[in-house]
Amino acid sequence: MTSDDHSSTPRDISIVGRLRTWLEAEIAIGLALSAGLVLAFVLIAGWIEDGSPTPIDERIMLSMRTAADISDPIGPKWLEEAVRDFTALGSTAVLTLIVASVSIFLALTHCRRLASTVLICTITGTLLSNFSKFVFDRPRPSLVPHQVEVYTASFPSGHALMSAVVYLTLGILIARTQPEFRVRAFIMGFAVFITLLVGVSRVYLGVHWPTDVLAGWSLGALWATLCWMLTRSSSANTAKD
Repeated sequence: MTSDDHSSTPRDISIVGRLRTWLEAEIAIGLALSAGLVLAFVLIAGWIEDGSPTPIDERIMLSMRTAADISDPIGPKWLEEAVRDFTALGSTAVLTLIVASVSIFLALTHCRRLASTVLICTITGTLLSNFSKFVFDRPRPSLVPHQVEVYTASFPSGHALMSAVVYLTLGILIARTQPEFRVRAFIMGFAVFITLLVGVSRVYLGVHWPTDVLAGWSLGALWATLCWMLTRSSSANTAKD
């Protein structure tokens, strides 16, 4: 018996087969999720086709203001300051710092492929956000005074979109390194929590309609899912080889 006869044992073939099956199932789930997110975004975009706020938009935004003075967000002053801090987690400056730091760390630890994935997902996500704002050109809410400065169009929320792209992508990459399900669930849950926190803060501060945020979440989660599918598809091809 030559050494070549030992190169691929039945057990090795079985493990590779199970890996391929698992990866293909994950990709199928990703495709279904992507289709759902595309549908959600299309429905929201059709709902605000003329740029006007929906009754639900106005109702939700007003529910976050005191009845006696709609210029005053509900809750104590410290909450308003805390929400400004939360919304900064989705700002261009903070996300750029996070992405740059993570990418450099990955490159230094010989994970250049993952570093490239993070950079490409973030850069293309930014382009997608800017393009979407240009296409829809929805005015910012004028129902209540803004609690922070804004400079771009309203739909979709760039903070919601980019926080979904960055935090969900990083959450997926980090979770994949952990063998325990509960650890992976915590990592992904925390990534989703930050994404939701940023989006809600935009409505609380009066700078986005809820539909802007929902559209941003949908498009950002879609982009993160597509980036994840690309990396998983690559892994599946490697297993096949």
